[in-house]
Amino acid sequence: MEASDDTQRRDFLYFATAGAGVVVSGAALWPLINQMNPSADVRALATISVDISGLAEGTQLTVNWRGKPVFIRHRTQAEMAQAREEAVSALPDTDARNPNLPGEATALDENRAIPGHDAFLVMIGVCTHLGCVPLGDGAGDFGGWFCPCHGSHYDTAGRIRKGPAPENLHIPPLALSDNMVLTLG
Repeated sequence: MEASDDTQRRDFLYFATAGAGVVVSGAALWPLINQMNPSADVRALATISVDISGLAEGTQLTVNWRGKPVFIRHRTQAEMAQAREEAVSALPDTDARNPNLPGEATALDENRAIPGHDAFLVMIGVCTHLGCVPLGDGAGDFGGWFCPCHGSHYDTAGRIRKGPAPENLHIPPLALSDNMVLTLG
C-alpha cells in the first residue's frame, strides 16, 4: 500500500512541476511575443480619411499614413496627357503597383489614377531605390517627381523613367467616397 502512495505522490509532483513550468514559461514568453504587435500610434494610422474636395487642380497634398508620406496630386489635363502618351512597353517597370487592381495590371496612367477620377493620383511618397522622399511639383526630367539622393526621375503618373529606382512609386489601398473623402488603408 505504501508503494502505491509513493507512486501517486511522485506522479502528482511530476504533474505539478510540469504545470508550474508551463505557466512560468508562458509568463516569460508573453512579453516577448506581445512586443511584436504594432504600437498604438501605428494602429491609429492604419486607416485615415482625407477630404480632397478642396484640392485645386495642379496642386499636391502630402499626408502621413503608417509613418510614410503619401502624395495626393490633383493633376492638370496637360499632366494626364503627358502620362498617357508614353508607351508602357518603354517603361523600366511595366507593373501598375496598385493593390486596388489585379496583380497583372500594367502601368497605364488609368491603372495608377483613382478609377472614375483620373485627375487624382495617390502614391506612397517613398523612392523605391533606397527609401528617400522624392521632390514633387514638376521636379525631374519628366515633370513628376525627382529623388535628389540618387537621381531617380518619375513621370506625372509616378512611374520610374530614369535612375536607379527599380519600381514605380507604389499606390496604397484606397477608396474614394461620393463626397470626395479619400480613405487610405
